[in-house]
Amino acid sequence: MTRSQLEHIIRAAGTIADDTDIVVIGSQAILGQFPDAPPNLLVSMEADVYPRNKPERSDLIDASIGEGSPFERTFGYYGYGVGPETAILPSGWEERLVLVESSNTLGIRGWCLEVHDLTISKLAAGRDKDLEFAAVAAGAGMADTHILRARLARTPLRPELEKAVVGRVSRLERGG
Repeated sequence: MTRSQLEHIIRAAGTIADDTDIVVIGSQAILGQFPDAPPNLLVSMEADVYPRNKPERSDLIDASIGEGSPFERTFGYYGYGVGPETAILPSGWEERLVLVESSNTLGIRGWCLEVHDLTISKLAAGRDKDLEFAAVAAGAGMADTHILRARLARTPLRPELEKAVVGRVSRLERGG
């Protein structure tokens, strides 16, 4: 996905949900802070989004521009309507959102997770693709492990998951 494609999804999602603020919480949120992110961070053709002021309208987004929709068949990418509870995030993440707004969003603001908050959510999810994303972000110097440790301390996790995420951050520090 490109930054322009993400902006298109933000514009479409905002129009569908009748909300001028769209939150992007999936991997493609990286495009907010890093419009020219490494290609291996941009392999997903979906953006996980929800209307910031009307999160209950996420289903409308999914039904209109989601996977298998005419939107996806036309453009080759899509918006996946999710809820604010979809990702495990450090406290204060809302204050660190990165604004995406351009002539392409037509007055609709996209709010993308900051890279460290995004990486914590990936490390907590723990799927192979999420761990690879975190490794690439850290390896490219986009995510600093010291900041990740500080954010991890502010992330509500079950003890066993917290232990796993601490180990994942340690692996990132060792370059793996």
